[in-house]
Amino acid sequence: MTITPDREARGFSFALETVTAADGIARLSLRALHRPKFGAICADWLTPDLARRIAAGRKQPLAKAVGLNKPRTPDEGPLQVLDATAGLGRDGFTLAMLGAAVSLLERNPTTCALLRDARLRALAVTGAQAAAERIEILEGDAVQVIADPANHGRWDAIYLDPMYPDDGKSALPSKEMQLLRELTGGDADADALLLPALASAARRVVVKRPSKAPPLGGIAPSLQFDGTQLRFDVYLNPRA
Repeated sequence: MTITPDREARGFSFALETVTAADGIARLSLRALHRPKFGAICADWLTPDLARRIAAGRKQPLAKAVGLNKPRTPDEGPLQVLDATAGLGRDGFTLAMLGAAVSLLERNPTTCALLRDARLRALAVTGAQAAAERIEILEGDAVQVIADPANHGRWDAIYLDPMYPDDGKSALPSKEMQLLRELTGGDADADALLLPALASAARRVVVKRPSKAPPLGGIAPSLQFDGTQLRFDVYLNPRA
């Protein structure tokens, strides 16, 4: 299946194809026809790198930022998280493996197809099945979904990890990030997500940022959790 993104930029063409790797597993993959030297990419939640992240547990910055380190009663059930800029779903799957119920939201239908394929493969693996069952995949515009009155208070935490516009000054992004940016057009409207998220989340909004980047929308967070090259800005809901 050949895909041409519906955006102003021209010259981008992609193909969705099923690729069977050396491990014998077939994965839905995205290939950039306009970048023949780039390999295909897929959403893969069962890699050794992601397993190491999951093994870090609920004390890692991402888990603490969304509130997974806080005890919950059986009546409360799992922490409900909306990953509103899901990308290929790695952060969302990590949170699900650590016990959260996660909604992965993407507005690009091709990205959603990759996410659905990753979830299907995770459902077939014993150690990942329970986490995959706690994941739902939503297709739609993040601002519209978050601002929908029917969704106010639905999620304990709303997580934002927007792609940042290429300013021509930073080092080249990974090939995967380049392809996703070309496919989706990036998240130039990311600032518009924060205020609706603050109005909608039951407990907190978490924004993933490069360590030296200013706060999203210029709004200072309630607290921060620092990683090595990035940080998580946390905006607590005073109504919680």
